[in-house]
Amino acid sequence: MQILRQPKVYDAIVVGSGAAGGMTALVLCQAGARVLMLEAGANFDTARDSKMFQWPYDAPLRGGSTPQKPFGWFDASYGGWTVEGEPYTTARETEFLWWRSRMLGGRTNHWGRISLRMGPYDFKPRSRDGLGLDWPMTYDAVAPYYDKVESLIGVFGSKEGLENTPDGVFLPPPAPRCYELLVKQACDKLHIPCIPSRLSIITRNHNGRPACHYCGQCGRSCATGSNFSSPTVLLPPALKTGNLEIRTDAMCREVLTDDAGKATGVSYVDRKTRQEVQVRGKVVVLCASACESARLLLNSRSERFPGGLANSSGLVGKYLMDTVGVSVGGFFPALMDMPAHNEDGVGGMHLYMPWWNYQKKMPFPRGYHIEVWGGRGMPGSGIFSGAHRIVGGGYGADLKKKYRSVYGAFVGFSGRGEMIPNDDCWCEIDPEVVDQWGIPVLRFHWKWADAEILQARHMQETFWELIDAMGGQVWRPELPLKDWGIKKGGEIIHEVGTTCMGDDPKKSVLNQFCQAWDVKNLFVTDGGCFVSNADKNPTLSIMAVGWRASDYIADELKKGNL
Repeated sequence: MQILRQPKVYDAIVVGSGAAGGMTALVLCQAGARVLMLEAGANFDTARDSKMFQWPYDAPLRGGSTPQKPFGWFDASYGGWTVEGEPYTTARETEFLWWRSRMLGGRTNHWGRISLRMGPYDFKPRSRDGLGLDWPMTYDAVAPYYDKVESLIGVFGSKEGLENTPDGVFLPPPAPRCYELLVKQACDKLHIPCIPSRLSIITRNHNGRPACHYCGQCGRSCATGSNFSSPTVLLPPALKTGNLEIRTDAMCREVLTDDAGKATGVSYVDRKTRQEVQVRGKVVVLCASACESARLLLNSRSERFPGGLANSSGLVGKYLMDTVGVSVGGFFPALMDMPAHNEDGVGGMHLYMPWWNYQKKMPFPRGYHIEVWGGRGMPGSGIFSGAHRIVGGGYGADLKKKYRSVYGAFVGFSGRGEMIPNDDCWCEIDPEVVDQWGIPVLRFHWKWADAEILQARHMQETFWELIDAMGGQVWRPELPLKDWGIKKGGEIIHEVGTTCMGDDPKKSVLNQFCQAWDVKNLFVTDGGCFVSNADKNPTLSIMAVGWRASDYIADELKKGNL
């Protein structure tokens, strides 16, 4: 098929529409740049497409999960770990799951919205313990951008003055639920700090958006725009400038370059027509997610860049990281036979436990935070599943009575910990496999190091202590556990790295402004630029670092340097 080459030249082409793409487009558009955004997935309108008020019986399988909808039918995701026609491969003895969200706004439509700042130690981890890498900038350099992001999107929380969990610009947090108060008592007993969580869900009217109405269905996306997503918060003001054009169903194949090695545009496949299209831009910004952006660069090969674009260091695809994840659930007799009450609240936890042992010598480096889940959710789903082990047998009215008795008596804990980059975790182009668009796919290599396994053990032991202090009993997972129950690589959906930034072109792909060392008008502002993967969920930092980089891009465009 003949390639369609479009003559229009945009100031910037932004690949991806999620946290990084939305933020990059907004900043550049408001600075006056003409931006073309390319999104591989379908259009998604949160007001029209959200299923936040539908009941399970309104959906196939009563809303249950499928390979394409692993978090349930109503979850705001078109894709998942399995995307039809878009495979990926894994090396021998590798277990890795790669989440793709093929929709406008990407993962910002269904994510947990936990919005934590990285702290001073997180930006300079190697200087602290000699492991991994340091970021090429300090927390102080990024802090003003955290302020800007929080002020824009709305984050609730509380001022705590913790050493490496910086306070932010907060809206009032919601009150703890009943079971969370029980968790707080146990944490106080064990001297574990337990504070209001920090989520990008607005508890007051904010920037023209209404306060959360506490339906508790944030994973379905929010029809009222009361939680953060790119299509509700970032893209509308960018479109309002008149400088943004969005093309969905645009599956990007490669970044185009000229004989001098400058990026000239992007080649993509229109998923509806299967036509290959080439678009031109003065600047190309990759925001497709860490692994997808690495795939684009590695597939952008030429005589000048035989190993892939921006890859003179050989580090594109390297230092792939995810979050260390472990979960334990408990059954608590103190919560049995509770009177009926509404505890929906926001779509997530109202309390959490930040890492508290920075100054204490541990059997593993770095640390983790603890997330709380449970309560009176829909029977048969989530925390309530497996209640039959407590209830036992029965039939009719007697069985219903037993289930009512234990309803709401299950609480769980999830650890989310820092992974240190290692040489065994990376991605590359599979030399034999292509997707349905003819684009070579990624092959993943993955291996947890001893540091992460020991961290997972500490999580398990801490959760057992918490459950015991609450007067409960562990009910899942059942022992024994392989590697202390650590989740598979990619399973937490926090993958970062692959195009790390740094001070030395020989040891990094990007500089501190997410600019490729090898191609001055090429940038990567998604999680690929991360040098480390702190125990803080990465989305807030992606937006803060991306805003900082976008300010730099806008300034360089105005100066004519790109």
